[in-house]
Amino acid sequence: MAARPLVARQPNERLQSLIQEAGCSNAGLARRVNVCGAEHGLDLRYDKTSVARWLRGQQPRGRAPAVIAEALGRKLGRTVTVDEIGMAGGRNLASGVGLQFSPTVGGAIEQVCELWRSDVGRRDFLTGSQVASSALVEPSRDWLITGPDPQVARSAGPRVGRADVDVVVATTRALTELDHRFGSGHVRPVLVHYLNSVVSGLLAGSYREETGRLLFSAVARLTELAGYTAVDTGQPGLAQRYYIQALRLAQAAGDRAYGGYVLAAGMSHLAAQLGTPREVAQLARAAQEGVRGRASATAQAMFCAAEARGHALTGDTAAFEDAAGRAVDAMERSRPDEDPDWIAHFDHAYLADELAHCHRDLGRPEAAARYAEEALAGHPEKRTRRRAVDLLLLAGAQLDRRELEQACDTGARAVGLLAGLRSGRGSEYLEDFRDRLGPFAGEPAVQEFEARREEAATAA
Repeated sequence: MAARPLVARQPNERLQSLIQEAGCSNAGLARRVNVCGAEHGLDLRYDKTSVARWLRGQQPRGRAPAVIAEALGRKLGRTVTVDEIGMAGGRNLASGVGLQFSPTVGGAIEQVCELWRSDVGRRDFLTGSQVASSALVEPSRDWLITGPDPQVARSAGPRVGRADVDVVVATTRALTELDHRFGSGHVRPVLVHYLNSVVSGLLAGSYREETGRLLFSAVARLTELAGYTAVDTGQPGLAQRYYIQALRLAQAAGDRAYGGYVLAAGMSHLAAQLGTPREVAQLARAAQEGVRGRASATAQAMFCAAEARGHALTGDTAAFEDAAGRAVDAMERSRPDEDPDWIAHFDHAYLADELAHCHRDLGRPEAAARYAEEALAGHPEKRTRRRAVDLLLLAGAQLDRRELEQACDTGARAVGLLAGLRSGRGSEYLEDFRDRLGPFAGEPAVQEFEARREEAATAA
């Protein structure tokens, strides 16, 4: 029998460097790995010889690499990935970062921290990635069928307390308000650096069960906001990764209702941008099924409105009317004092905004204009981006009604708001409106609109 060819192994310099950084002996690392494995139900019996083999390039099988990374991370007080310890096994982990709904809490921490690190590093695979509708639908299925995480508490790393969680919540609130007023282009760099430099350390810390659940809840909301800001800065492929990880973090928090919000407000709207209306409705329906009996009336209204959006995009009038009716009925039952803070922004003005989009997609300019006007009447001045979008929805409806001068005047009002924003979504709505004005380029109203737009752009 011919001998099996030998495969030359390269020394694992990444692992060697981390062991040195941790100030750990080979025997000490082996003990830590065995203890960490036991916590995951694994009977590992590594010793210093095992570690020496890893350093020579041997790749342990199964779940061992993840356990080794976790053991080193505990010693270092931060999250360490399988890629960092040189045990990716030749797999291109980078391209798949953030696209999986991890089956374990430890895996979820590793994946989301790697996503933040890659985002801050502006890795090419993130900035140029495209959205796959299947990558949105599959995690929603995993979320639907996955049971609650039995434990999230950690006993290694710096102590994390309620005050640390409160800071994350307050930071999220402040960044959300800034995003509404000035657009994601101003906010996103700060947000992502905060996640990578501060929040990753909190997740890798030690915390009791109750504090851990609150921490995962707070981080899920900040991660969802990072996803939205990716949408608003023209990076939908990056946004889907953040939304998937926000969904997984909500699961770790035990917050089923917020998971539904991520599906309906984040993933479903992203699918609408992709032009995949079937997935829009699917994701909204998954949200409704997954939170049945555990969501406030306001949240139910938002979920149904997202479903209505999908049906409107497919032109299914009957299904749209049914979903829209359920959204309106739920909104009538809304009691803001009973709502969690993550849905507090969704009010009658936001619902009118959703319905304006639906009627636009169904080719109903009268209804689209009516709901856009209702939304504008209800949005406070600080919702700058939302008011600009609704002005452009109204302008489009007026153009459909052959009210050219009114449409241009309304569009110019939107231009004034957008001048102070760095918002990709706002720019897209404006460019769409300008394209529709193309056939009327010679009209005085259109020429005046373009002059005002150029003046605003110059001033900005």
